[in-house]
Amino acid sequence: MSPQASIVITTRNRRDDLDKAVESALAQKLEGGVETIVIDDGSTDGTSEMIASKFPQVQLHRFETSQGLIVRRNLGARIASAPIVFSIDDDACFSTGTIVADVVNQFDLPTVGAVAIPFINVCQDPDIIMQQAPKGAGEFVCSSFIGTAHALRRDLFLELGGYREALFHQGEEGDYCLRMLEAGYVVRLGRSDPIHHFESPRRDFRRMDFYGRRNDILFVWHNVPWPYFPLHLAGATFNGFIATARTGRPANMLPGMASGFVECFRSGTERRPVSRSAYTLNRLLKKKGPLPLHQVELQLRRREQGDKDNLRDVSSPQANEKGPSQ
Repeated sequence: MSPQASIVITTRNRRDDLDKAVESALAQKLEGGVETIVIDDGSTDGTSEMIASKFPQVQLHRFETSQGLIVRRNLGARIASAPIVFSIDDDACFSTGTIVADVVNQFDLPTVGAVAIPFINVCQDPDIIMQQAPKGAGEFVCSSFIGTAHALRRDLFLELGGYREALFHQGEEGDYCLRMLEAGYVVRLGRSDPIHHFESPRRDFRRMDFYGRRNDILFVWHNVPWPYFPLHLAGATFNGFIATARTGRPANMLPGMASGFVECFRSGTERRPVSRSAYTLNRLLKKKGPLPLHQVELQLRRREQGDKDNLRDVSSPQANEKGPSQ
């Protein structure tokens, strides 16, 4: 019998952090079972040996060469055998054993394509719970999720092509969630105990600076429709300069922005923007969110009806009739 949930943890050279993450994954209780998958993206610190020795029940996939988090998370979704795939960072852990079960139950509505799980950045803001639904009854929708705390419908994720691997590092979540919204699915804000994220001090800020600015530009290029494209591109460029000035790290941010524009020209034929209605709904969620699910579903139904009406207008005999010759 296939498990009801898969937990995918991608890792590289964080053996001690990973130990705690895997322990918390194996402690999850769910009727039907949970499988835990660890993908070692080229570690050299004995990560795979530790997992194989201490956690033989874990499904381990080791690679000699690193290809990055996005590529490996896509692989994890293909490997997973459960309909719901959870993903946490290797420096995060489930705070209780009921989180997976609680979140799986929140896929009870057909329009929910992903759940943003509550989490705490323990080392930064230990008193603030991120991605938490507002108190009270009802379901709420947000524009995207954070990679360290989310769950996805596996079949939908694979159908939409997963994360855009050309991004390589950073920004893949927002890109995917916009494409998911275009397909008629939403990100639900979760109600569960939080995931604890202990940000590792071993972070490559040079890479984060470069790809963060690069992928801001590529997000616009791949996704934003006319007539919003020029203004959004100008905004992303301006915000990139602001971020550079604020952090005082131009050595990687400015080349990252330049690389984004170069990639736009190189991948011109790959531009597949979403519809105007999906784009404006995504912007509304970013500015006003979280929004009640019923309100967002109403917008999705209106968009779907509008698409059908346009199709009928184009295909109707009256639309194709020609008037008398002049």
